[in-house]
Amino acid sequence: MGAAATYALGVPALAGAAGRDAATAAEYVDVQLLNITDLHGFLQGAPGSNSVIVGNGGRSYTVGGVAYMAAHLERLRDGHPNSFFFTPGDAFSGWEFDAAAFADEPTIEALNRMGLDFATAGNHEFDKSPAMLQRHMEQGIAFPVEGRDTSFTDSSGLRFHGADFRYYSANLTWARDGRTVLPAYHVEQVRTADGRELPIGFIHLTALGSERFPGSYQPGLATIDEVATADRCAALLKGQGVGAIVLSVHDGAVAGADFNSGADPSGPALDLALRVSPDIDAIVTGHWHTRFTMMVPDPDGVPRPFVEAGCYGQVINEINLRLDPLTGRVIRELTVSTNHPNTRDVAPHPELQEVVTYWAGQAAERDRTAVGRQSGSFLRARNTAGESTMGNLAADWALWAGGRPTDPENDANIHPNVPAQLAVVAVAPRVGQAIIAGDLVLDRESGGAVTFGDAWRAIGFGDPIVSVWVTGQQIHDALEEQWTTTESGELRFAPLAVSRNVRYSFDARGPVGDRVHPEEVFIDGNPLDPGRGYRLAAPSYTLLASDGYPSLSAFQEPYRHQRDFESFVAYVRDTSVLTPQPTGRVTAVNASSSAADVGAVVDPPVLLLPDGTPVPRPEAAIISADRPRQSGGGRSPC
Repeated sequence: MGAAATYALGVPALAGAAGRDAATAAEYVDVQLLNITDLHGFLQGAPGSNSVIVGNGGRSYTVGGVAYMAAHLERLRDGHPNSFFFTPGDAFSGWEFDAAAFADEPTIEALNRMGLDFATAGNHEFDKSPAMLQRHMEQGIAFPVEGRDTSFTDSSGLRFHGADFRYYSANLTWARDGRTVLPAYHVEQVRTADGRELPIGFIHLTALGSERFPGSYQPGLATIDEVATADRCAALLKGQGVGAIVLSVHDGAVAGADFNSGADPSGPALDLALRVSPDIDAIVTGHWHTRFTMMVPDPDGVPRPFVEAGCYGQVINEINLRLDPLTGRVIRELTVSTNHPNTRDVAPHPELQEVVTYWAGQAAERDRTAVGRQSGSFLRARNTAGESTMGNLAADWALWAGGRPTDPENDANIHPNVPAQLAVVAVAPRVGQAIIAGDLVLDRESGGAVTFGDAWRAIGFGDPIVSVWVTGQQIHDALEEQWTTTESGELRFAPLAVSRNVRYSFDARGPVGDRVHPEEVFIDGNPLDPGRGYRLAAPSYTLLASDGYPSLSAFQEPYRHQRDFESFVAYVRDTSVLTPQPTGRVTAVNASSSAADVGAVVDPPVLLLPDGTPVPRPEAAIISADRPRQSGGGRSPC
């Protein structure tokens, strides 16, 4: 019989028939594991239709919000002295403005107040840097300016002090020497009825390839094989006398639409669950933003929990383990797993409601705080050559960002910080999303003030600017990649904005692949040399070919700079007064000829949730990126 036929489904998921009577098994040691995943800083509630999930019998539940979560946690913990609350990753790198605008510190405050015990590092925990995670999020060290960039006053009136819990990952390493960035695993203690202590081990894994995702792109990091790493850690824990082991992994799967069962599972976390050591008693996953709870067989055929608790605070997963009080081993047939919807039909926890209300007020104030001025409007409206004042502003910001000095927070670079010589930004990319999100319209009544919120929302979806070495030929080829022909024969134009020191022309009558001549491309007044190396700045999204310009992906010696949201705000502060530059960086030659065809520009569609509200921009960028689809037909992981 195949492994798929042995999956145990149910409400709750049970490892065996004896699990139905587990609550009466007083001779064993009860251990309660509570976990949430992929909160992404959504403290107020899940966005749009993500706030409704479907459970058994098609019943729907309105969910989300940490104030309600805290109330549910209080109820679930009652009567469980051996209870642990943790997350398999992506708790912060906030996508909700209230958290993101304050360096994700509001999320840490909320998790502290809810009593999070420990966390697995997901890919988004590295959207800034290892130093940001360890020295700021864990230890509370300011980066760089206290009260402006980090280290804000929290809802209690105190400066941010860091997390009251630790982060772990066994397979995220420094590329230079293979050392783990974070502790690989840890051991907690549970108490028996007679007061003795029994160890329970937790192994932590980060999704393979996290260092190559656009948001968490970190040239100095690497991820290593998940199964081999988990097995090695399990053997080490077993050798230390640990009889109960849990694997918390920021990688996921898809297993049906019912949040409290599982059907036809597939995905990398399932492959992992079927292969990792039988000494591991439960597998808690994340990353795919899916909801399921079920039992899957270990390599010896013995069922163990395999769960994922959705995203944005939708679900709290509860696994109940029963330990033999003499050996400390898990009695597998008594294991029970349940996904609890984080419903909003309970009274919100007053302490967490204060946190949510406080940060919403702080965010509203910060939103309207001026960070600079503008002397005119910057608009996305393009001329015939695909140029716009907003596109030019974005390219000039990218060049500035690619020339910034080394930041001590930015500790996962392994190549020299060589300032960029030019920059490109996709204003209407071939695929994916545009990093430009809106116009910057002059507000004459305010004297042209550019507020923090204006700047934050104008450019960015959470990716860094990266400076790299490319050849002149690669630059030329990327400019040619602006044009493609659809299956119906229509010419498409996906314009790249170029920085102020670049001029080039293209032949509107030329065939695809032969519209730009190197001698018609000028950088600082000098013709492009196809054989020469140039230092180029661009969003990681573009350099990793997520938006459809593959010629640039063979870059050399990348250096990661600041993330786009924060970087553009810093650019506005540094520039002080933004002045629209005249167009003319790009010229369409022969555009008036009867045989001319500049090509149709198609702006990326705004991705919508089922209720018609927009998908959060960072998530939309990930979902729509040009990258291989995941196995099993599941949605793109985040």
